[in-house]
Amino acid sequence: MSKRTIAIIGGLAAAGLIAAAVWFEPWALFTNERVDEELPEVAQSEPSDDPSESMGDEEEEEAKPVQLAAGEFVTQEHDTSGAATVIENPDGSRQLLLEDLATSNGPDLRVWITDQEVDPDEWHVFDNGYWVELGELKGNEGDQVYDIPDDADLDKVTSVSIWCKRFSVSFGAAELV
Repeated sequence: MSKRTIAIIGGLAAAGLIAAAVWFEPWALFTNERVDEELPEVAQSEPSDDPSESMGDEEEEEAKPVQLAAGEFVTQEHDTSGAATVIENPDGSRQLLLEDLATSNGPDLRVWITDQEVDPDEWHVFDNGYWVELGELKGNEGDQVYDIPDDADLDKVTSVSIWCKRFSVSFGAAELV
């Protein structure tokens, strides 16, 4: 082979390696990003439509967010653990709380609420039906809070997924009950 052909092949190989590194971000598997947001104290009962039930006899109790659904993460494409809780705040807004989340870091990770069943062996299904993206995963470890849009239909939501948008796989998911 000529020196020119070897230089062209070497240049293409180097460009291919750089492109693969940018796409797959392999360094993310060896780094952790910890986020420790303050999680609100949550009441364990359903909200009541009767205003007299939320008032004490002597004084009004401080309003707390109410738990609507919760579940534990299971591993799918990558080891994942922690808890997910959907809450309704006293003002009617809703949030997803991730507590003690631990998963692999990776490219393009998102937090999704979905209508899919959680099966450790089925990690490609979460984009098949109803899903709402709550945002980019803030960190692969720790406690995090995500706002749920007002137009999200929580009657359809049965799970939360740590979703890798780039490769269409769930790192881990929690069934919400």
